[in-house]
Amino acid sequence: MTRHIHRFAALAAAGLALAGLAACSSSKNNNAAGGNTPTKGGTLKIVAGGGPTYLDTVPAYYTANYILERAFARQLLSYPAFPDPTIGGPGWVKDTVPVPDIATAYPTKANGGLSANGLVYTFHIRQGVMWDSSPPRPVVAADFVREFKAFCNTVAPVGNLPYYSNTISGLAKYCTAETNHFAKIKSPTAAQFAQFQNTHTISGITTPNASTIEFHLIKPAGDFPFMLAMPFASARPVEADKYLPGSVAFDKHIVSDGPYTITSYIPNRSITMVRNPAWKQSADPVRHQYVNKITVTMGVTDAATQLADQQAGKFDLVLDVGFNPSSIPTVMAAHDPKFYIWPWISTVPYIAFNLRSPNSNNAMANLKIRQAIEYGINKVAVQKVNGGPLVAKIINTNIPPGAAGYQSYNMYPSPKNQGDPAKCKSLLASAGYPHGIKLNYAYQNDTVNAANFQAVQSSLKLCGITLTGQPESGATFFTHVGTPSENAKAGTFDLAQVGWIPDWFGGNNGRTVVDPFFRTNCVTGTINYGCYSNAKVDSLINQAEATPSLTQSNSLWHQVDVAAMKDAVIIPLVDEFAPYYSSKRVMNVENTGEPAGSSAVVFTPNIGGPDITNVWLNPNSP
Repeated sequence: MTRHIHRFAALAAAGLALAGLAACSSSKNNNAAGGNTPTKGGTLKIVAGGGPTYLDTVPAYYTANYILERAFARQLLSYPAFPDPTIGGPGWVKDTVPVPDIATAYPTKANGGLSANGLVYTFHIRQGVMWDSSPPRPVVAADFVREFKAFCNTVAPVGNLPYYSNTISGLAKYCTAETNHFAKIKSPTAAQFAQFQNTHTISGITTPNASTIEFHLIKPAGDFPFMLAMPFASARPVEADKYLPGSVAFDKHIVSDGPYTITSYIPNRSITMVRNPAWKQSADPVRHQYVNKITVTMGVTDAATQLADQQAGKFDLVLDVGFNPSSIPTVMAAHDPKFYIWPWISTVPYIAFNLRSPNSNNAMANLKIRQAIEYGINKVAVQKVNGGPLVAKIINTNIPPGAAGYQSYNMYPSPKNQGDPAKCKSLLASAGYPHGIKLNYAYQNDTVNAANFQAVQSSLKLCGITLTGQPESGATFFTHVGTPSENAKAGTFDLAQVGWIPDWFGGNNGRTVVDPFFRTNCVTGTINYGCYSNAKVDSLINQAEATPSLTQSNSLWHQVDVAAMKDAVIIPLVDEFAPYYSSKRVMNVENTGEPAGSSAVVFTPNIGGPDITNVWLNPNSP
């Protein structure tokens, strides 16, 4: 998942981080008034900078969307909220493995949900799951088919189609037909999309009856349940046919099957959600309906202001602005129990090379120049501007620690990770640039990304590389760097400062950690920003995704990591953790897996933030 700077590390590193944060925790007895029993009522107040990009679950691919979608959109499988700060610990494992949501069971060969050959997944719809339509009606199998048919609409398509089109039989063919059909229509209407989708089928998705849905796969995929737990795969009501996907009109007419329903949406200003009367706790094993109302106030972009407002009780949670690194020492020194740095697995930020750039005589296509830059980066400087080692762990592999296929090695070592200007200069000279080189560097124009750019710029200047910064709004940045046809034009970026958070964190997550980066893919929306293509790497990825053995797939993922590192496709910098703060009013799910003495809001890895359906408000707090 990308984030707008946006969505862990090895166990030893996580332990060190948590040890350093022990002073941030309060006594467990302070977790909630009257003990740990949830109370109902009140309004949960959320503050945002820009707010969600979409409320439509098909194109939504951003942490802010995921946080809100938890309240009104449900999937066949989803994730529980089970706090545990130790990556690989019992709570972490439970929190990152899908459980039944609208489905009655997690499919296995033993319960008949997975065929003997691993090619057919069968799900049965839970009774009592209702849309908040007028009158309320049950969610049925066809509602999920409708979502998959919307994946390939040409105005707001799904965020990461290859996960599904490379896995579900017939989906790629269906998408090609829809794309070709609407290529002839300049401005398609909602009715035209609905007409096409309702008269065409995806051969690999069938509904034997209203409460059963079957997925037929191209090849076995042990990670398919993780794909179905993404918000992309939510149920989609028939009312969706009335509106263009991803449009404001669509977002203003969301029909909910979750515990909350949207009563007001003013883009860039506010969202109000209230309890959904059609929702039943007995039919939802992962969400709750503790608070009466949830409000989102947009337009507060300064992280320091947001923190002050939370401390004053004006707001409770933050939606989309990262915690200000410079505020961390202050809240830690105050032993504030509402602050916690949650370990995570991420490659945020990293640097992508634009292999197609024609600038400086196609310099980015020259392996020696890319390797020179790999050696020249001072990663300690980058770590510092991201809050130091408690918040960001330096990484030297494409696969971050804790992800499938990770093995520790360093192909481009430098003294104490502070860069090697001499090695950088030597490689530049052998590449034909003895007097240095000038390159364009794209990044988002917020303060944290600007500080990262400055750290990179300063370290590379020492070996003769001059970076010209190209700051850009987060609203357009990923569209720019992810549009290969534009990237091939002179004057666009040579390097880009981007970030990636895996879409799932279970042991079988190589597809979401490796595939998007390195599989041959040069279409609009790609995160293979430089259009890297290596037939050997493609073959290894295919083998890894086809093998049912985690041991074998992990070995293959590591081989991809090494091959891509040799080709210097990206520069991994740090694995950024997740500092998060909540107001004094906010309480959360309590479990023995929670960090000892913590009263901080629970961070949910697969959401990328708090689970707003699993928090409640202390009635004794103002």
